Amino acid sequence: MSSGDTEVLGAAAQLRSELVGSGPLEPLLADPSVTDVLVSAPDRIWVDRGGGLELTQVRFADAAAVRRLAQRLAAVAGRRLDDARPWADARLPDGTRLHAVLPPVAVGCACLSLRVVRPRAFTLGELVAAGTVPPGGDRMLRALLDARLSFLVSGGTGTGKTTLLSALLGLVGPGERIVLAEDSAELRPDHPHVVRLETRPANQEGAGLVTLEDLVRQALRMRPDRLVVGEVRGPEVVHLLAALNTGHEGGCGTVHANAAADVPARLEALGTAAGLDRAALHSQLAAALSVVLHLVRDRAGRRRIAEVHVLERDASGLVRTVPALRWGAEAFVRERGWERLRGLLRGGASGIEPGADERGES
Repeated sequence: MSSGDTEVLGAAAQLRSELVGSGPLEPLLADPSVTDVLVSAPDRIWVDRGGGLELTQVRFADAAAVRRLAQRLAAVAGRRLDDARPWADARLPDGTRLHAVLPPVAVGCACLSLRVVRPRAFTLGELVAAGTVPPGGDRMLRALLDARLSFLVSGGTGTGKTTLLSALLGLVGPGERIVLAEDSAELRPDHPHVVRLETRPANQEGAGLVTLEDLVRQALRMRPDRLVVGEVRGPEVVHLLAALNTGHEGGCGTVHANAAADVPARLEALGTAAGLDRAALHSQLAAALSVVLHLVRDRAGRRRIAEVHVLERDASGLVRTVPALRWGAEAFVRERGWERLRGLLRGGASGIEPGADERGES
Protein backbone atom coordinates (compact mmCIF):
# COMPACT_ATOMS: atom_id res chain seq x y z
CA MET A 1 0.00 0.00 0.00
CA SER A 2 1.39 3.38 -0.99
CA SER A 3 1.88 6.26 1.42
CA GLY A 4 -0.87 8.12 -0.46
CA ASP A 5 -3.33 5.29 0.18
CA THR A 6 -2.33 5.22 3.84
CA GLU A 7 -2.94 8.96 4.14
CA VAL A 8 -6.35 8.64 2.49
CA LEU A 9 -7.37 5.78 4.77
CA GLY A 10 -6.13 7.70 7.79
CA ALA A 11 -8.10 10.77 6.76
CA ALA A 12 -11.20 8.63 6.15
CA ALA A 13 -10.89 7.01 9.58
CA GLN A 14 -10.47 10.43 11.19
CA LEU A 15 -13.50 11.78 9.32
CA ARG A 16 -15.61 8.77 10.35
CA SER A 17 -14.52 9.24 13.96
CA GLU A 18 -15.54 12.90 13.82
CA LEU A 19 -18.91 12.17 12.20
CA VAL A 20 -20.13 9.00 13.95
CA GLY A 21 -17.57 8.14 16.62
CA SER A 22 -16.16 9.97 19.59
CA GLY A 23 -13.53 11.95 17.68
CA PRO A 24 -10.08 12.21 19.26
CA LEU A 25 -11.43 10.47 22.38
CA GLU A 26 -12.11 7.21 20.55
CA PRO A 27 -8.77 5.47 21.33
CA LEU A 28 -9.04 6.51 24.99
CA LEU A 29 -12.55 5.08 25.32
CA ALA A 30 -11.42 1.88 23.58
CA ASP A 31 -8.58 1.36 26.09
CA PRO A 32 -9.81 -1.39 28.47
CA SER A 33 -7.86 0.12 31.37
CA VAL A 34 -9.60 3.52 31.16
CA THR A 35 -12.59 4.14 33.45
CA ASP A 36 -13.05 7.91 32.96
CA VAL A 37 -12.26 10.44 30.24
CA LEU A 38 -12.46 14.13 31.20
CA VAL A 39 -12.20 17.06 28.80
CA SER A 40 -11.77 20.55 30.29
CA ALA A 41 -10.11 22.30 27.32
CA PRO A 42 -9.02 21.40 23.76
CA ASP A 43 -5.56 20.50 25.06
CA ARG A 44 -6.54 19.31 28.56
CA ILE A 45 -7.87 15.76 28.28
CA TRP A 46 -7.48 13.52 31.28
CA VAL A 47 -8.02 9.80 31.86
CA ASP A 48 -8.29 7.60 34.93
CA ARG A 49 -6.86 4.10 34.66
CA GLY A 50 -7.44 3.28 38.31
CA GLY A 51 -4.39 5.07 39.65
CA GLY A 52 -5.60 8.68 39.59
CA LEU A 53 -5.97 11.22 36.79
CA GLU A 54 -3.38 11.35 34.01
CA LEU A 55 -3.03 14.13 31.43
CA THR A 56 -2.97 12.68 27.90
CA GLN A 57 -1.39 13.88 24.67
CA VAL A 58 -4.76 13.87 22.88
CA ARG A 59 -5.81 17.23 21.47
CA PHE A 60 -8.84 18.84 19.83
CA ALA A 61 -8.38 21.42 17.09
CA ASP A 62 -10.14 24.11 19.11
CA ALA A 63 -12.98 24.75 21.58
CA ALA A 64 -15.52 24.63 18.76
CA ALA A 65 -14.52 21.02 18.04
CA VAL A 66 -15.13 20.07 21.67
CA ARG A 67 -18.57 21.73 21.55
CA ARG A 68 -19.48 19.91 18.32
CA LEU A 69 -18.54 16.55 19.82
CA ALA A 70 -20.47 17.25 23.02
CA GLN A 71 -23.61 18.19 21.08
CA ARG A 72 -23.35 15.21 18.75
CA LEU A 73 -22.89 12.72 21.61
CA ALA A 74 -25.84 14.28 23.43
CA ALA A 75 -27.97 13.96 20.29
CA VAL A 76 -26.98 10.30 19.93
CA ALA A 77 -28.23 9.78 23.50
CA GLY A 78 -31.48 11.59 22.71
CA ARG A 79 -30.69 14.65 24.82
CA ARG A 80 -30.91 18.34 24.01
CA LEU A 81 -27.70 20.33 24.43
CA ASP A 82 -27.67 23.98 23.30
CA ASP A 83 -27.60 27.53 24.60
CA ALA A 84 -31.10 27.16 26.03
CA ARG A 85 -30.20 23.93 27.85
CA PRO A 86 -26.43 24.06 28.35
CA TRP A 87 -25.94 20.74 30.16
CA ALA A 88 -26.86 17.12 29.56
CA ASP A 89 -26.59 13.90 31.55
CA ALA A 90 -27.17 10.78 29.46
CA ARG A 91 -26.16 7.23 28.61
CA LEU A 92 -24.70 6.51 25.19
CA PRO A 93 -25.81 3.39 23.25
CA ASP A 94 -22.69 1.46 24.35
CA GLY A 95 -23.45 2.20 28.01
CA THR A 96 -20.91 5.01 28.47
CA ARG A 97 -22.18 7.66 30.90
CA LEU A 98 -22.01 11.18 29.40
CA HIS A 99 -22.13 14.51 31.19
CA ALA A 100 -21.57 17.70 29.18
CA VAL A 101 -21.71 21.42 30.01
CA LEU A 102 -21.49 24.18 27.39
CA PRO A 103 -20.19 27.75 27.69
CA PRO A 104 -20.91 30.23 29.15
CA VAL A 105 -21.84 27.93 32.08
CA ALA A 106 -18.54 26.12 31.49
CA VAL A 107 -16.04 28.94 31.24
CA GLY A 108 -13.96 28.98 28.07
CA CYS A 109 -14.72 25.53 26.66
CA ALA A 110 -17.33 22.82 26.79
CA CYS A 111 -16.57 20.27 29.52
CA LEU A 112 -17.09 16.56 28.90
CA SER A 113 -17.09 13.78 31.49
CA LEU A 114 -17.33 10.23 30.19
CA ARG A 115 -17.63 7.23 32.54
CA VAL A 116 -16.88 4.00 30.70
CA VAL A 117 -19.10 1.04 31.57
CA ARG A 118 -17.38 -2.19 30.68
CA PRO A 119 -19.52 -4.97 29.18
CA ARG A 120 -18.34 -7.47 31.79
CA ALA A 121 -18.51 -7.03 35.53
CA PHE A 122 -15.42 -7.67 37.62
CA THR A 123 -15.43 -10.88 39.60
CA LEU A 124 -14.86 -10.83 43.34
CA GLY A 125 -11.56 -12.62 42.77
CA GLU A 126 -10.43 -9.84 40.46
CA LEU A 127 -11.32 -7.23 43.08
CA VAL A 128 -9.22 -9.13 45.64
CA ALA A 129 -6.33 -9.25 43.15
CA ALA A 130 -6.71 -5.52 42.48
CA GLY A 131 -6.62 -4.73 46.20
CA THR A 132 -10.19 -3.40 46.43
CA VAL A 133 -11.04 -6.30 48.76
CA PRO A 134 -8.35 -7.44 51.24
CA PRO A 135 -7.18 -11.07 51.21
CA GLY A 136 -9.87 -13.30 52.70
CA GLY A 137 -12.44 -10.48 52.61
CA ASP A 138 -14.29 -12.22 49.80
CA ARG A 139 -15.49 -14.86 52.30
CA MET A 140 -17.21 -12.19 54.39
CA LEU A 141 -18.83 -10.66 51.29
CA ARG A 142 -20.08 -14.05 50.10
CA ALA A 143 -21.52 -14.71 53.56
CA LEU A 144 -23.22 -11.29 53.42
CA LEU A 145 -25.02 -12.30 50.22
CA ASP A 146 -25.82 -15.81 51.50
CA ALA A 147 -27.36 -14.38 54.67
CA ARG A 148 -29.64 -12.14 52.55
CA LEU A 149 -28.69 -9.08 54.58
CA SER A 150 -29.75 -5.68 53.24
CA PHE A 151 -26.75 -3.40 52.69
CA LEU A 152 -25.56 -0.17 51.14
CA VAL A 153 -22.25 0.52 49.41
CA SER A 154 -21.16 4.04 50.33
CA GLY A 155 -18.33 6.26 49.18
CA GLY A 156 -17.42 9.35 47.22
CA THR A 157 -17.47 9.84 43.45
CA GLY A 158 -15.24 7.41 41.58
CA THR A 159 -14.50 5.13 44.52
CA GLY A 160 -15.86 2.04 42.76
CA LYS A 161 -19.31 1.69 44.33
CA THR A 162 -20.96 0.46 41.13
CA THR A 163 -18.06 -1.88 40.37
CA LEU A 164 -18.27 -3.53 43.79
CA LEU A 165 -22.06 -3.79 43.75
CA SER A 166 -22.05 -5.40 40.29
CA ALA A 167 -19.52 -7.98 41.47
CA LEU A 168 -21.57 -8.76 44.59
CA LEU A 169 -24.80 -9.16 42.64
CA GLY A 170 -23.02 -11.74 40.50
CA LEU A 171 -22.81 -13.91 43.64
CA VAL A 172 -26.59 -14.03 44.08
CA GLY A 173 -28.03 -17.49 43.49
CA PRO A 174 -29.07 -18.17 39.87
CA GLY A 175 -32.62 -18.98 40.97
CA GLU A 176 -33.18 -15.45 42.30
CA ARG A 177 -34.67 -12.56 40.32
CA ILE A 178 -32.79 -9.25 40.57
CA VAL A 179 -34.66 -6.05 39.68
CA LEU A 180 -32.45 -2.99 39.19
CA ALA A 181 -33.76 0.59 39.36
CA GLU A 182 -31.18 3.11 38.18
CA ASP A 183 -30.93 6.72 37.17
CA SER A 184 -28.46 5.64 34.50
CA ALA A 185 -28.08 1.93 33.73
CA GLU A 186 -24.53 1.19 34.89
CA LEU A 187 -24.86 -2.00 36.95
CA ARG A 188 -24.04 -5.05 34.86
CA PRO A 189 -24.01 -8.06 37.16
CA ASP A 190 -23.01 -11.42 35.74
CA HIS A 191 -26.32 -13.08 36.60
CA PRO A 192 -28.88 -15.02 34.50
CA HIS A 193 -32.03 -13.25 35.77
CA VAL A 194 -31.72 -9.47 35.86
CA VAL A 195 -34.46 -6.94 35.06
CA ARG A 196 -33.10 -3.43 34.39
CA LEU A 197 -35.20 -0.27 34.79
CA GLU A 198 -33.86 3.19 33.93
CA THR A 199 -35.23 6.68 34.56
CA ARG A 200 -36.22 8.99 31.72
CA PRO A 201 -36.16 12.80 31.56
CA ALA A 202 -39.13 14.85 30.43
CA ASN A 203 -39.33 15.75 26.75
CA GLN A 204 -39.27 19.31 25.41
CA GLU A 205 -42.97 19.64 26.24
CA GLY A 206 -42.31 18.64 29.83
CA ALA A 207 -44.06 15.25 29.51
CA GLY A 208 -42.79 11.69 29.93
CA LEU A 209 -40.70 12.10 33.08
CA VAL A 210 -39.93 8.80 34.84
CA THR A 211 -38.19 9.20 38.21
CA LEU A 212 -36.26 6.74 40.34
CA GLU A 213 -39.12 6.89 42.82
CA ASP A 214 -41.46 5.70 40.03
CA LEU A 215 -39.10 2.84 39.19
CA VAL A 216 -38.84 1.62 42.79
CA ARG A 217 -42.64 1.51 43.04
CA GLN A 218 -42.86 -0.44 39.78
CA ALA A 219 -40.04 -2.79 40.79
CA LEU A 220 -41.97 -3.82 43.90
CA ARG A 221 -44.73 -5.15 41.64
CA MET A 222 -42.31 -7.23 39.57
CA ARG A 223 -41.68 -9.99 42.14
CA PRO A 224 -38.06 -9.13 42.94
CA ASP A 225 -36.02 -11.51 45.08
CA ARG A 226 -33.45 -8.72 45.30
CA LEU A 227 -34.46 -5.09 44.88
CA VAL A 228 -31.49 -2.93 43.93
CA VAL A 229 -31.39 0.87 43.68
CA GLY A 230 -28.32 1.94 41.72
CA GLU A 231 -27.90 5.13 43.72
CA VAL A 232 -30.15 6.31 46.56
CA ARG A 233 -30.31 10.06 46.08
CA GLY A 234 -33.90 11.27 46.59
CA PRO A 235 -37.45 10.41 47.66
CA GLU A 236 -37.07 6.81 46.46
CA VAL A 237 -35.40 6.15 49.84
CA VAL A 238 -38.87 6.12 51.43
CA HIS A 239 -40.14 3.34 49.15
CA LEU A 240 -36.89 1.40 49.40
CA LEU A 241 -36.95 1.35 53.21
CA ALA A 242 -40.63 0.42 53.18
CA ALA A 243 -39.89 -2.46 50.81
CA LEU A 244 -37.01 -3.75 52.92
CA ASN A 245 -39.37 -3.75 55.90
CA THR A 246 -42.05 -5.78 54.13
CA GLY A 247 -40.32 -9.02 53.23
CA HIS A 248 -37.90 -7.93 50.50
CA GLU A 249 -34.72 -9.27 52.08
CA GLY A 250 -31.30 -8.82 50.57
CA GLY A 251 -32.01 -5.44 48.96
CA CYS A 252 -29.09 -3.15 48.32
CA GLY A 253 -27.85 -0.03 46.59
CA THR A 254 -25.24 2.70 46.68
CA VAL A 255 -25.19 6.09 48.38
CA HIS A 256 -22.78 9.02 48.36
CA ALA A 257 -21.21 9.57 51.79
CA ASN A 258 -17.84 10.66 53.13
CA ALA A 259 -17.73 7.84 55.71
CA ALA A 260 -19.86 4.88 56.76
CA ALA A 261 -20.78 6.76 59.94
CA ASP A 262 -22.37 9.50 57.79
CA VAL A 263 -24.83 7.17 56.04
CA PRO A 264 -27.70 7.46 58.60
CA ALA A 265 -27.51 11.28 58.43
CA ARG A 266 -27.45 11.14 54.62
CA LEU A 267 -30.53 8.90 54.51
CA GLU A 268 -32.23 11.08 57.13
CA ALA A 269 -31.73 14.15 54.95
CA LEU A 270 -33.17 12.35 51.92
CA GLY A 271 -36.11 10.94 53.89
CA THR A 272 -37.10 14.20 55.57
CA ALA A 273 -36.89 16.02 52.22
CA ALA A 274 -39.39 13.45 50.93
CA GLY A 275 -41.79 14.12 53.84
CA LEU A 276 -40.88 11.32 56.24
CA ASP A 277 -40.34 12.59 59.79
CA ARG A 278 -37.09 11.86 61.57
CA ALA A 279 -38.43 9.34 64.07
CA ALA A 280 -40.23 7.33 61.39
CA LEU A 281 -37.18 7.37 59.14
CA HIS A 282 -34.89 6.01 61.85
CA SER A 283 -37.47 3.41 62.89
CA GLN A 284 -37.67 2.08 59.33
CA LEU A 285 -33.93 2.32 58.85
CA ALA A 286 -33.22 0.26 61.97
CA ALA A 287 -35.40 -2.59 60.70
CA ALA A 288 -34.49 -2.33 57.00
CA LEU A 289 -30.72 -2.04 56.77
CA SER A 290 -28.00 -4.21 58.32
CA VAL A 291 -24.60 -3.37 56.84
CA VAL A 292 -22.69 -0.51 55.19
CA LEU A 293 -19.63 -1.21 53.02
CA HIS A 294 -17.61 1.98 52.62
CA LEU A 295 -15.17 2.54 49.76
CA VAL A 296 -12.38 5.12 49.48
CA ARG A 297 -9.62 6.03 47.06
CA ASP A 298 -6.22 6.39 48.64
CA ARG A 299 -3.69 9.03 47.65
CA ALA A 300 -2.33 6.76 44.94
CA GLY A 301 -5.79 6.47 43.40
CA ARG A 302 -6.36 2.86 44.47
CA ARG A 303 -9.93 1.92 45.42
CA ARG A 304 -10.52 -0.21 48.50
CA ILE A 305 -13.13 -1.16 51.09
CA ALA A 306 -11.98 1.00 53.99
CA GLU A 307 -14.56 -0.10 56.56
CA VAL A 308 -17.59 -2.28 57.17
CA HIS A 309 -20.19 -1.03 59.66
CA VAL A 310 -23.30 -2.55 61.19
CA LEU A 311 -26.31 -0.47 62.24
CA GLU A 312 -27.82 -0.18 65.71
CA ARG A 313 -30.23 2.13 67.56
CA ASP A 314 -28.98 4.26 70.43
CA ALA A 315 -30.89 5.13 73.60
CA SER A 316 -32.68 8.00 71.85
CA GLY A 317 -34.00 5.68 69.14
CA LEU A 318 -31.76 7.10 66.41
CA VAL A 319 -29.76 4.78 64.18
CA ARG A 320 -25.98 4.95 64.15
CA THR A 321 -23.31 2.82 62.57
CA VAL A 322 -20.78 0.75 64.51
CA PRO A 323 -17.41 -0.22 62.98
CA ALA A 324 -17.19 -4.00 62.52
CA LEU A 325 -14.21 -4.36 60.18
CA ARG A 326 -11.58 -2.04 58.78
CA TRP A 327 -9.08 -2.35 55.99
CA GLY A 328 -5.90 -4.30 56.65
CA ALA A 329 -3.16 -5.13 54.16
CA GLU A 330 -3.33 -8.84 55.01
CA ALA A 331 -7.00 -9.13 56.03
CA PHE A 332 -9.92 -7.19 57.44
CA VAL A 333 -9.19 -6.13 61.04
CA ARG A 334 -11.95 -6.62 63.60
CA GLU A 335 -13.56 -3.69 65.34
CA ARG A 336 -16.05 -3.59 68.23
CA GLY A 337 -19.04 -4.33 65.98
CA TRP A 338 -17.52 -7.59 64.72
CA GLU A 339 -19.49 -9.87 67.05
CA ARG A 340 -22.76 -8.31 65.88
CA LEU A 341 -21.75 -8.68 62.24
CA ARG A 342 -20.66 -12.28 62.78
CA GLY A 343 -24.04 -13.03 64.37
CA LEU A 344 -25.86 -11.55 61.37
CA LEU A 345 -23.73 -13.54 58.93
CA ARG A 346 -24.20 -16.77 60.88
CA GLY A 347 -27.94 -16.29 60.59
CA GLY A 348 -27.86 -17.35 56.97
CA ALA A 349 -24.34 -18.43 56.06
CA SER A 350 -24.41 -22.12 56.97
CA GLY A 351 -22.31 -21.61 60.09
CA ILE A 352 -19.32 -20.29 58.15
CA GLU A 353 -16.79 -18.29 60.13
CA PRO A 354 -16.24 -15.60 57.47
CA GLY A 355 -12.51 -15.12 57.64
CA ALA A 356 -12.00 -15.00 61.44
CA ASP A 357 -8.62 -15.93 62.86
CA GLU A 358 -6.81 -15.70 66.18
CA ARG A 359 -4.98 -12.43 65.46
CA GLY A 360 -8.03 -10.19 65.70
CA GLU A 361 -8.30 -10.08 61.91
CA SER A 362 -10.94 -11.44 59.58
